[in-house]
Amino acid sequence: MPHTPPDSRRPALRTIAMPADMNLSGNVFGGWIMAQMDMAAGATAGAVARGSTSTVAVEAMSFIRPVKVGDEVTVYTEVLKIGTSSIRIAVEVWCRKRIETEAAKVTEGVFTFVAIDENGRPRPVPRD
Repeated sequence: MPHTPPDSRRPALRTIAMPADMNLSGNVFGGWIMAQMDMAAGATAGAVARGSTSTVAVEAMSFIRPVKVGDEVTVYTEVLKIGTSSIRIAVEVWCRKRIETEAAKVTEGVFTFVAIDENGRPRPVPRD
């Protein structure tokens, strides 16, 4: 079901699903998609935290439709909340078939990161 990706979220990552990412059913591994989401959200969290972050939670993950080899996969992120040391980020994955012009949402979730210092301990997220 084609839709238009939301304007409120920014594209944080774009890639192409390749044969090495495929499971025995001919679809792309859900874990591969989740890894793309984590990378995109991590880049967003790192920019907000202005440094290292670590994923501490993934919530409300739901897969809407499969991704196939050759599909263009775009991951959108939106910062939902910035805490003292944590950052909650909404993540959506949209997919476009090679021969199509419309994209469709394939999954979504919420990722929480914690800003960490050089010793791997939580640190405050800069506010300025």
